[in-house]
Amino acid sequence: MTNDTKTTQESLSPLRPITRCITGHNPQTGQAIIERDTLNKWQSYPDHGMAFNVVYSTNTMPANLANDADLAAHDATVASGKLGLVSPGGTVCRVVDFAPGNPCVVHRTRSLDIGVIVEGTVEMVLDSGERKVLGRGDVVVQRATMHGWANPSETEWARMMFILQDCEPFEVAGKEVVEELGDATGVVKPSGN
Repeated sequence: MTNDTKTTQESLSPLRPITRCITGHNPQTGQAIIERDTLNKWQSYPDHGMAFNVVYSTNTMPANLANDADLAAHDATVASGKLGLVSPGGTVCRVVDFAPGNPCVVHRTRSLDIGVIVEGTVEMVLDSGERKVLGRGDVVVQRATMHGWANPSETEWARMMFILQDCEPFEVAGKEVVEELGDATGVVKPSGN
């Protein structure tokens, strides 16, 4: 499986590039300012027909915004290259573009995820065999279940935005729920939560 990092989204899919604006405060006046206004880097997973863009991450909940501690923590996390799908003890905002007919990668994160379909059509696939086709504006609350995402279109790209937050350890049917990367093992870094 190949893994190419791209600096712009245009080389990955035809969907509109994402501008990330991060606000902050002017330290003298206290007024709101734009701290950063950038196009984000994408990480391509061609064998899985998708690309990831980490918009932001935190490593604590609640987030520590004092003296821009959250900005420094996000920068350090991204620079470390160790961010998995979930940030242990924190949150991750990630955008994923799915190629037409992408292969579904069934996996589990030990997290509470909010997924919003931004463009196109996405099919949610659960390990029980249940499937649900979702369209633009639909929202999935994914609660540490075995799941995967497929783009059923033969021609159109799809985009989802996810907010993942770490959760407390728990058991289901007498078994501890743990992260299971499935076909993404060795491609996506483990979260370690």
